Amino acid sequence: MPKAQETAVYTHGHHESVLRSHTWRTAANSAAYLLGSLKPHMKILDIGCGPGTITADLAELVPDGRVTGVDQAPGILEQARETAAARGLGNVDFAVADVHALDYPDDTFCVVHAHQVLQHVGDPVQALREMRRVTKPGGFIAVRDADYAAMTWYPAVPGLDDWLDLYERVARANGGEPDAGRRLKAWALAAGLTDITATSGTWTFAAPEERTWWSGLWADRTLASAYAERAAQGGHATPEQLRAVSEAWREWGRREDGWFTVVHGEILCRKEVTGPRG
Repeated sequence: MPKAQETAVYTHGHHESVLRSHTWRTAANSAAYLLGSLKPHMKILDIGCGPGTITADLAELVPDGRVTGVDQAPGILEQARETAAARGLGNVDFAVADVHALDYPDDTFCVVHAHQVLQHVGDPVQALREMRRVTKPGGFIAVRDADYAAMTWYPAVPGLDDWLDLYERVARANGGEPDAGRRLKAWALAAGLTDITATSGTWTFAAPEERTWWSGLWADRTLASAYAERAAQGGHATPEQLRAVSEAWREWGRREDGWFTVVHGEILCRKEVTGPRG
């Protein structure tokens, strides 16, 4: 039987407007639910590492251990290596990988971490099975994903509802599940995990500089990223509709009373020390 492999298309791509968001992410603002479980000696696998900012933070938190960052897109790994080198980190490495079929032996890592990954993959349950397989008994599987339908904002600028509807249609057409956050616990149970702590976390953008940054990256992403191309080529939106959504984002960003919250689901799963392994 052939190995399982990725079937979904990564909705966002790696346009500058996407990396503007990805490079902002840190262990503190994106993996706080995991940090209390880390020990200096741990060996960590960071799946979907992108430009490597969270990966580098994790490496600093395990100075006697090692972090391996993996991503399916080879091009972004060069930026991740530059991030680690700029911070003088010698305990981090990077490789190309597909989370559905990880090229690591069973029981290799103390922690397997994935941030904003399962919403984009074709088979999140298989991905979690692989994450569980390569985690040592007693180790942790840590996953955090946004839930688009749970995102909320004020004021109700005309066009942002259209943005949410469009994004969800494009993401699902690409084979992903944009409302992944609420499904993480169910997927973990289906993957055979039993010791699961399910929590939630948020990002909130309300200060003037936060509104400018968040609205600007989405306004640009709607017109110029791989997401924009897939929206148009897939027949989900016309260029005029994309421009209207982009302007809705800029209008929201100009509002002094603007407030936007991104809701994330989180699971921290401890792999059983004894018993069957998948």
